[in-house]
Amino acid sequence: MAEKNLSDYTIKYLFNFNNQIEKSFEIMLDSDSFIIDDEIGDVPDWALLNNIDCSICPLNKNEHKFCPLAKHMAVVIDFFQHLPSYQEVKVTVESNDRTTTKDTTVQVGVGSLMGIIMSCSGCPIVGKLRSLVRFHLPFAALEETEYRVISMYVFAQYLKMRKGEEPDWKLKKLKSLYEQIQTVNKNLVNKLSVVEMNDTSRNAVVTLSNFAEYIIWNLESIENLHLEELIQSFSEI
Repeated sequence: MAEKNLSDYTIKYLFNFNNQIEKSFEIMLDSDSFIIDDEIGDVPDWALLNNIDCSICPLNKNEHKFCPLAKHMAVVIDFFQHLPSYQEVKVTVESNDRTTTKDTTVQVGVGSLMGIIMSCSGCPIVGKLRSLVRFHLPFAALEETEYRVISMYVFAQYLKMRKGEEPDWKLKKLKSLYEQIQTVNKNLVNKLSVVEMNDTSRNAVVTLSNFAEYIIWNLESIENLHLEELIQSFSEI
């Protein structure tokens, strides 16, 4: 196992069912918020890059045997494919900074876990969201996700401007990114319909897809963003 550095960040998801079954998933991230995967174990054939084959994937199939996203999700999918998505569960999320607990359904808990895995897996598309992980908010509402995504993106544009680069104040590239993420999500749902016995992981990805769709819809017109009232006080500074 890789030696843990001070810059490493760990997020642990613990699923506790009424019948006392427990399952935990620990995600250790390096300083760049990529998953440290030296103990990932066996990877199923369905996770081969040739089998996933997102139409917009820029990875060279001669250099990458597995889809990084599918490779890291495989162990989660394998465990939860035997459980219905609506089953009740207590999910505890532990990070370096805090612990959050929620009584919810398997689908919601798995969706929250998959959001972390997908962002930090090394996928060149969804991986553009990995900077959000250090400020992970488990079980976030749509408006909370919107606020975190857009505020961080706007801050990134400010930093680009300070470096003399061209900022994207109209958020056009952010909308384009989420449209690409939707392509990945939809392709993944199609693949899971073949390899998954139940619908738990598919529904979890659909939930993430709904979040992405919500942000795309709001970015269609900046004037319609739900954030305006929340940031009104800052506009008076």
